[in-house]
Amino acid sequence: MRIAVALAAAATLAVAGQAAAHARLIAGAPKAGATIAAPKELRLQYSETIVPAGSSVTVAGPGGGAVATGKLTLDAKDKRVVRVPFATPPAPGAYKVSWKMKTPDGHTTDGDFAFTVKP
Repeated sequence: MRIAVALAAAATLAVAGQAAAHARLIAGAPKAGATIAAPKELRLQYSETIVPAGSSVTVAGPGGGAVATGKLTLDAKDKRVVRVPFATPPAPGAYKVSWKMKTPDGHTTDGDFAFTVKP
């Protein structure tokens, strides 16, 4: 019985370690659901260091069309923070940000959120 309990505990820790190995979006500017003035860039903070190669951020604007952005870069002081500049200021309307991030251990994770640019 003790062996079964020990094996179950070890399996639980192994699964928890695997789940923790995926980068989670922990903060963003703009914030999910926010209504804001036109931002100059997206600033996304993750729970782990991000590898730019294999990571991407896309933005869909009002009507669902792709919004032009600059190159995804890491913040110089914090490699968990991704910056993506807008090529031009976003027009008023609803936007959807979709992201896929890769971590140094090769895991990828993805997600999305929306924000609105006020007139």
